[in-house]
Parts: sequence; C-alpha cells; structure tokens
Amino acid sequence: MSTVIADVAVTSSYIAGRWAAPEGKTQQPIVNPANGETLAMLPHAGAADVDRAAKAAHAAWLEWREVPVVDRVQPLYRFKALLEKNVTELGTILTRENGKTLEDAKTEVKRGIQMVEVACGMPSLMMGDSLNDVAKGIDCRTIRQPIGVCAGITPFNFPAMVPLWMYPFAIAAGNTFLLKPSERVPMTPTRVVELLLDAGLPAGVIQLVHGGREVVEALLEHPLIKGISFVGSSPVAKIVYKEAAAHGKRVQALGGAKNHLVVMPDAALPQTVEAIMGSAFGAAGQRCLAGSVLVAVGDVAEPLLDLLVKRAKALKVGDGMDAGVSVGPLVGQDQKKRVVGYIERGVAEGATAICDGRSVEADAAGVFVGPTVLDHVQPNATVAREEIFGPVLSVLRAETLDDAIRLVNSSDFGNTTTIYTSSGKAAREYQSRVEVGMVGVNMTVAAPMAFFPFAGWKNSFFGDLHAHGKDAVSFYTEQKVLMTRWF
Repeated sequence: MSTVIADVAVTSSYIAGRWAAPEGKTQQPIVNPANGETLAMLPHAGAADVDRAAKAAHAAWLEWREVPVVDRVQPLYRFKALLEKNVTELGTILTRENGKTLEDAKTEVKRGIQMVEVACGMPSLMMGDSLNDVAKGIDCRTIRQPIGVCAGITPFNFPAMVPLWMYPFAIAAGNTFLLKPSERVPMTPTRVVELLLDAGLPAGVIQLVHGGREVVEALLEHPLIKGISFVGSSPVAKIVYKEAAAHGKRVQALGGAKNHLVVMPDAALPQTVEAIMGSAFGAAGQRCLAGSVLVAVGDVAEPLLDLLVKRAKALKVGDGMDAGVSVGPLVGQDQKKRVVGYIERGVAEGATAICDGRSVEADAAGVFVGPTVLDHVQPNATVAREEIFGPVLSVLRAETLDDAIRLVNSSDFGNTTTIYTSSGKAAREYQSRVEVGMVGVNMTVAAPMAFFPFAGWKNSFFGDLHAHGKDAVSFYTEQKVLMTRWF
C-alpha cells in the first residue's frame, strides 16, 4: 500500500496485519529508469521488523494449517480473478519501475496468474499414497503437511511473476509466507499483495517486508522461518543456500545463467532470427533465461549474422510505455555501467561489435543500452563465460554439433539452452547430451509452464527441489508416513 507525501508515494510494508512504513533510517527513492522520474520512496525495514513479521506469521500458521485445503484455496480463486481484472494496471506499475515494455510486463503478470491457477489445485497436488497390507494386518499411507513459516527473496527483473512462483503454492499447502521483494521494484509486489488481501486471505498468512541486506540476513537466521526461496545472482544464491542451510532451513536458491543459442546450418533462418531477437534482447536482456551466447555451427554464421544484425539495429529502444518500443531501459545506472563495462572488455579481448548499443537515441535521463552483438568471441573470453544481464549477444563459432555441445557443457551455468534446427535427429541428440536443466528446440525462451519445474542445473541452482510445479508442492510440505494395525 502506498501513501502520498509531497506528491511522492511512500511504499509501505505489511507486517502483522497492518500497512505501515518501517521506522528505519534508510529511505530509498524508486526511480523510473526510462526517464529518471522519482516514483516513490521506500523506507527499509530492519531485523526487528522481520522478527515481528515472523512471529505474526507463526501465530497465523498455527490456525491456517488447520483450515481444510479446499477452503485454503478459495481466496486464491478470487485472487486469480482480481489479477486477471487488473493486468493492465499491474503491467503499467511494473513498466514504470522496472523498465520492460508494457506488453512484456502484462505477459509477465499473466505468467504469474498461471502459477496461482496451478496452486488452486492443491487439494489434488497434496494427496498422499496408501497401500493396505504392507504386512499382515498392517496398512501404510503417506500424507503431506505444511512446514510452517516460509520466506521468499525475489529479484528486480520479474517483480510480479517470481513472487507468484512461491507464495501461492506455500499458502495453499498450509504455510504462512513472508515476502522480501527486490528493493529496486517494490511497487508491483506491494500492489499484488493488496489484491491478495482483497481476495480474503487472512491477514497473518502473508507478510511483506521491504528492505535490503539487513532484512535478508534476518530472514536467513530467524528460527521461526523453516523454508527459504530465493531468486537472484549466483554469488548471492550460494550465500543464501549456505547460510539458510546452516540455520537448519529448507532452501531453494535460483542463481544466474549463461544461456547458449545453438544454430544449425539447416535452421529456418527468418524464424530463428525472430526467436533470437526475443531471447537476447527482450526485457533488455535482464532475464535469467535470456540467450546471451550465440553458437553458429558450420557455414551458417554469415547468413545468420547478416539477418540478425539488420533486425537488431531496427529494434526501437525507449520508454517501455511507448508504442513500438522493443527494448526498454536497464533497471539502474549501476546496471548500465556493468553492461557497458562488459562490452568494453569484450572488445578489448578481441571481439568485434558488429552491432553496438552503447550509444542509442533515447531519453538522456534514462538508463539505456541498445542491442549489442559481439562477433568472433573466443570460448574463454569474459563475455562468453560470465553473466552480463543486459542486451548483449556474444557470437561463437563451432564446426559441428559435437563442438557446440562441448561449448555449452563447458559453462559453469546450466539454466536453459535452445537449438535451432530442422533435424529431429540433431534436436534429439542435443536434448539428450546437453548438461542444462531446461532445453528448447526452436523456442524463443524455453520457460516452463507453472505445472513443470524451473529446473536449472550447475551454478544456476542450489538445492534439491526447484520452483513451481510438483517440486514446489514437495518443497513447501513434509511427508509423514502413517502405519496402522488394529487388534
């Protein structure tokens, strides 16, 4: 919920059934990255606020876990309807604070709605197994029970969708939830929580605590919090995984990526180039599923790059609210400095910027980097191995499919990859041999639907149970085995 002071909204936290601005010393401006406009002020919460929220969530859990699952999902049905009614409003808020285009933002909200829809099936998803006469006169069955207070720490790039990977599944399974969204983009998740409460969810079941490092550390240490879900960069994911596990918590920590797009000589080039445009430059490359390394196999490189560079240079860069814009701003000046630094390093290491987005025609007050294509990148180059998180595509060449697979498998990351080909044999071999958790064939972004897991591998994921799908049900519940004999 936002209050307005001197024409600037103040984004509040929701703790113990009450909207209030924490009384911490840190006040952070929320800025529209397209034009520099200050949208809101965000007061940061601290460890004491986390303690209040966790205690309130635990007290609510003691009652919520006793509510029949068919009743627990009823607010989610109403929540889904409210989200559908407010897609454009939520997309507009998201675009203004994050920068992605309005159409992309609305699509994100719709993907989040799919999560809620699947979570509404919890009466079936939580069902256990049973077997009579496991021994003479003895029956055995399993049931799933909620684990308690859970917490989510979410990133700036999907402020509507990623929190919905978490708390709909958690609360439908009988847990209560404490959400700490990215402090860069607090307005979207705040509005979504307002809609959840409007749908009739009991106040203590959801807590919303805005803040930075102090809040995260308090969540990882708090004894009442039993599970942590995290999405962010790999270095931070490692820390979250280690620290939360050290405090006895269940953890799923989704990290960064370096996703390869492999183009075979028999690929349908016009369709392939369109897919690459969306993968590499959609959301200004600020996706953990963005294609960031293009592997051209055999003699496809020259015709592929001719088409690709023409399309990349034609993409309109600007405010995501404006019609016809394909690439919005980066989230902040620090991110722009990071991305430009990677481009400069790529060129210094021998790459050629055949499409250079460092100078684009856009609002000077905004944070813009245009589509960038670096050709003749070597496999050991920095831009070929490290996550950039911007609209930068590094082009490598491979002689054969075997060579391409070796390149992909040499990466420290394993989030997603796509092969573009007309050969079923090549596609099948690639899907089988590549060491990546989510594999696409001729896809723009191989993002799984809500009923499948978000299955990153290697340094893209730390934990055992992935986000959403059946894994989410397992993560937010504990199995209990019941054995019965009657005399």
